[in-house]
Amino acid sequence: MARWRRRGRDRRSGVRRLAETAGVIALFALVAVAAAVLDEMSMRTLSGPARVVDGDTLALGGERVRLAGIDAPEHDQTCRRDGVEYACGRASREYLATLVGGGDISCRGNERDRYGRLLARCVAGNVELAAAMVLAGWAVSADGYAQEQREARRQSAGIWAGSFMPPAEWRASRGGTADIGAAGMAERLLQRLRSLFGSRGQGGDA
Repeated sequence: MARWRRRGRDRRSGVRRLAETAGVIALFALVAVAAAVLDEMSMRTLSGPARVVDGDTLALGGERVRLAGIDAPEHDQTCRRDGVEYACGRASREYLATLVGGGDISCRGNERDRYGRLLARCVAGNVELAAAMVLAGWAVSADGYAQEQREARRQSAGIWAGSFMPPAEWRASRGGTADIGAAGMAERLLQRLRSLFGSRGQGGDA
């Protein structure tokens, strides 16, 4: 009987040791993930040729980069001008492609949105892309481009020549995410954990 009790104690001790070891491993893994996220949050500079994804998003240097501070009509969004519906999302993308041209651009930023895209200020030559998009009326100001937006409205430029639903409202009306701001630390940690376990969500409309 004493021998069985000893075996029972040994088994329980083994389970505790296994649980403690698993806990230590999980803690180290979480610290490693947090360190990786903090490293990502350091200022990054990307430069080179870029591909235009939509009116406020670029593909550059293996990254998806979102122009910080603006919100452009979504790719399949429509607006109205002179009583006629037109593809303002595609028009916005085409205007950004014109600004980018075939040359190199430079982007700098240290925050990411909920889809993992780098939020950055980008320039092509001497042209700041976000400011130019708002001034031309092919994006609205989300933060920091109020003066350019006032001028675009005054001149009835781009989407201001007619009527349109703000991109954030358009996304929300279709079950998308209205928020275009930077993701918080907790959300960044969840993003990294999902990527480690192969369940990274696809970037949605924004």
